[in-house]
Amino acid sequence: MENVHFEGHLPDGISIMNPYRESADIKMICSAFYRRYYSDDKPRTLILGINPGRLGAGATGIPFTDTKRLNEKCGISWKKFTTHEPSSVFMYEMIDAYGGPQTFYSDFYINSVCPLGFVKSGAGNKTVNYNYYDSAELEKAVKSFIIENLKIQSEIAGRADVCFCLGSGKNYKYLEALNREYSFFGSVIPLEHPRFIMQYRLKSKDSYIAEYLQKLSIRK
Repeated sequence: MENVHFEGHLPDGISIMNPYRESADIKMICSAFYRRYYSDDKPRTLILGINPGRLGAGATGIPFTDTKRLNEKCGISWKKFTTHEPSSVFMYEMIDAYGGPQTFYSDFYINSVCPLGFVKSGAGNKTVNYNYYDSAELEKAVKSFIIENLKIQSEIAGRADVCFCLGSGKNYKYLEALNREYSFFGSVIPLEHPRFIMQYRLKSKDSYIAEYLQKLSIRK
């Protein structure tokens, strides 16, 4: 992940977030995580989110993994700082239902359609997350970067018969269109995004976990 770098020009007011180059702490967290769960040559199925957020991968370098899940679920002790991300809560409840992190990560590799995140200044100069598809200008600016990294992520995962997309709306529409053009994967299967579930469908969380497990089971 340390080699992931964007050199293009971004629209005014939008900044890139590259935790893999900006933080020595994140390098240590990533090293511990990927050594624990990926020190083998087994092919895995790719799951792609949107792009890193500040409190998940932006803080730990690991998609959908905040520091609380890092300590409690992944067995990687980290006490320097604390983050809590609702998407991480959902993902690790689903991962537990699948069989736990060791079983899940032996079958799947999670990354993002755009492996680096974006931020912009909101009201009161508050920094907020920004998605690659939130403006046509940004989407155009990062398209070649996304295409290059989809090829790389597919090679890292080792399986390209199917890819799961987190986000059944804009993220899926964008990835499906790219896949039709470039044939990265045999098929792209959408899953509702964890953030949407936790923010708008919390009472149905268990049903969404069951849906995840049912769809993910086809990769076996």
